[in-house]
Amino acid sequence: MSLREDAAEIQDELVALRRELHQIPEQGLDLPRTQERVLAALATLPLEVTTGTRLSSVTAVLRGGRPGPVVLLRGDMDALPVTEETGLEFRSRHPGVMHACGHDLHTAGLVGAARLLAARRAELAGDVVFMFQPGEEGYDGAGHMIAEGVLEAAGRPVAAAYGLHVLSSILDRGVFASRPGPLMAASAGLFVRVVGAGGHGSRPESALDPVPAACEMVTALQTMLTRRFSTFEPVVITVGTFHAGTRRNIIPDDATFEATVRTFDPVVSEQVGAYAVRLCEQIAAAHGLRAEARYEAEYPATVNDAAEHEFVAATVREVFGEARFTQLPHPMTGSEDFSRILDRVPGAFVFLGACAGDDPETAPANHSPRAAYDDSVLADGAALLAELAIRRLSR
Repeated sequence: MSLREDAAEIQDELVALRRELHQIPEQGLDLPRTQERVLAALATLPLEVTTGTRLSSVTAVLRGGRPGPVVLLRGDMDALPVTEETGLEFRSRHPGVMHACGHDLHTAGLVGAARLLAARRAELAGDVVFMFQPGEEGYDGAGHMIAEGVLEAAGRPVAAAYGLHVLSSILDRGVFASRPGPLMAASAGLFVRVVGAGGHGSRPESALDPVPAACEMVTALQTMLTRRFSTFEPVVITVGTFHAGTRRNIIPDDATFEATVRTFDPVVSEQVGAYAVRLCEQIAAAHGLRAEARYEAEYPATVNDAAEHEFVAATVREVFGEARFTQLPHPMTGSEDFSRILDRVPGAFVFLGACAGDDPETAPANHSPRAAYDDSVLADGAALLAELAIRRLSR
């Protein structure tokens, strides 16, 4: 039987695992229940399994029957601080936490790939590392796993690495998509506290109101992008939090906001940070206030190796058919810490459409409390990861 046929045979088991994981979402680097469930799913396979010391990671090595290189396959496991509104029968049982980005599918799919490859262990010309990673959503789980040795888990360097990410919108169900070169943006954070002097809301002249100045900064940051950077250089700044005050008739002592910054060029990222901090400080000074602003780089851009991208595209087209792969015309401005792996190892990251509705253009996007994923794509996702490992080891 082919890998696709074998994957179809375990589809129901992968769906059951995914739905169980969906009900027990956990955030950050500490995912004890998720880790426990992954370890149980791998227990009967001929794997060398280790767990993280500072995070709930699982690293599993499958030794092939013949000598050869090492390939790494990755699936992230953490959830988001989102209250689920899908109404699904298997919805989250943890209030305020949800698998809104589809990492439950990634975990189940990687378990599926491990099962498929373990059944073909004797044929493998090399070893496969399965990287079950916590903390992708802002906790740099990939960086922690690299520090704990995931890239040397097989005893020698990884030659190629592949990851897959489902999308609840944008792509038609079952369609794989990627592109050579930059695929996803680098991320950074801008953190600003505007310090004034509080007072009574009826007498603003007797206080130093930080709110109007902070509001001015939010809008000025958008103008800064259009006046400091070429329209051909993608840069995004989005203010996601803004906090000030306790009551409508009290001028607060301070106002704070945080923004996410997305870029594709490290030089541009440094420039954005310098301009943004200076802009906030000078606007505050113009109002007789003080701004405490800092800019923190987070994940680098996710950049696909051109040859590895072509390998992924050719594999999808051969195994699933020409219509199942599309090359994205532009990078996406989301960020991914799989970029840490691709900074060190040639490889590729690929998207898989998992829209649960009829129209991916109008479906709720990843991170939405209404984001829903069609788990019928699990078998094909697992089959692709396994197929990539087999073919790459056979080169």
